[in-house]
Formats: sequence, structure tokens, C-alpha cells
Amino acid sequence: MGIKSYRPYTPSRRNMTGSTYEEITKKTPEKSLLTKKRKNAGRNSYGRITVRHQGGGNRQKYRIIDFKRQKDDMEAEVVGIEYDPNRSANIALIKYEDGTLSYILAPSGLTDGDKIVSGENVDIKVGNCLPIANIPVGTLIHNIELNPGQGGKLVRSAGQEAQLMAKEGAYAHVRLPSGEMRLISIRCRATVGTIGNSDHENIKLGKAGRKRHMGIRPTVRGSAMNPNDHPHGGGEGKAPVGHSGPLTPWGKPALGYKTRNKKKQSNKFIVKRRK
Repeated sequence: MGIKSYRPYTPSRRNMTGSTYEEITKKTPEKSLLTKKRKNAGRNSYGRITVRHQGGGNRQKYRIIDFKRQKDDMEAEVVGIEYDPNRSANIALIKYEDGTLSYILAPSGLTDGDKIVSGENVDIKVGNCLPIANIPVGTLIHNIELNPGQGGKLVRSAGQEAQLMAKEGAYAHVRLPSGEMRLISIRCRATVGTIGNSDHENIKLGKAGRKRHMGIRPTVRGSAMNPNDHPHGGGEGKAPVGHSGPLTPWGKPALGYKTRNKKKQSNKFIVKRRK
């Protein structure tokens, strides 16, 4: 994937960049794998805003992705690589030998006509899915399960990869993109390769309108608010925060405050914390 710039006929266009979509080979989605995607603009069932800065945006259809890859030992051919508005990664439409169509996350290097397969004893090839027990140490993997048969939960964003570092008994040591080292059952499945669309992080939106198209509304600085609306608010002119550190609108520390539960059950599986 490449990054393209634009002729600066407006100030916002000067710094705007976009994707060239070189990897995309199929423009229209498969209708049988689409479903409705309803928006709630950050509101819960009572109509109260529980997540701020959400609303609007383009209409989207959800693409049903096969994160489980449970059609074992049945070869599938890649029909096309598609854009997915619901995630940073591209998706690949595959067709199994029995005619079934399915979407998977498109790894880097996968192209039209490639053959992929999932199962217990398949080749270590980009796009193939198999249990971690059968993957050699040092292999780059993505779409990793946390529980056997649950479907991939980890490493699903554009350009991301994890590395299988070691196997010890019933667990494998996997280094995640954050730097965290985690124990994962060797019965869990993972897909070989790195997620494609690695240049996604280098795109500059350039203007506020592109953010609105994504369904993200403006964020107001706390220092611009009144004291009853935010801990940073109030004061004459530009006033400092007035606290030992920045706070959220609800008075909690905003930077460097660990929100993870110290008694969380899965803590025992974390060998080394992220950087």
C-alpha cells in the first residue's frame, strides 16, 4: 500500500494524505456477507451518553469476518482483497472448495488466486490458520485466540504482528505488538503472517471533516470549560491545570493512571508487561 498527497488547492488539502489502495482488487462487497450496522452515537439503552465524541458519520454495512477459521483441511482460494470501513486492516474474500464464501483479515503478501487452508497439520504459509502447538518458534502470527475455539481476539489491526517466542508445557510465550509477553494455550489457533495495510498509521486526515465522516465529533479542551464542567475549567485568561496532574472530567488522573484491575484473573498469564 502507498500513500498519496494532493494538490493544495485549499489549506487543509496541503497536509492531507490518503491511501493509494494498491492492495484492493475487489471494489464491491459480497452481499451475502453484509449485515446492518446500527449507530447509537455513544448512548446507552436509557439514551444517556456513556461514550463522548461519537455521532454522525457515513452509513456503513458490517462485513461478517470469519475469525474462527474452523473449516479444516478444505482449501480456499482468494477471490479478492477489499476495503473494510469497520477496521484499519483490509479483508480478503475467500471461496472454499464446496463453494462457501467467507471473509478473513488480509495478511501482507496475500493476493488473488492464492490458496490458503486451516487445520491441525497445514503448511507454515501466509494466511494459513493452525493451532499454536504446530507453529514453529519464531514465526510471526496474527488473529490469535485467547481460548480454544473462541475465534481470534488479539493482533487484528493493520500492520500488526505477534511473535511466537517459546513453548512450555500447555502454554506458549507470545510477544504481542505492545511488547507484552503473554502465555497463551497451545490449543489456541493463530494465522501465519503479518496483517496488511501497514501504511494506515501514516495517513494524515488534513481536515476536521474527514474525522466527522468517521463518526467522531469534536473534543473540547477542559481548560476552555467552566469550573462546574471540568476540573481544568475556570480562571482568568489561560490558567494552569491547578492540580498535581491532568484530570478527566470526572476527577480521575488522566495520564499514567493504571485502570486495569489488580485482581484480574488473567494477570497470571502476563509474563512481562507492555513497554
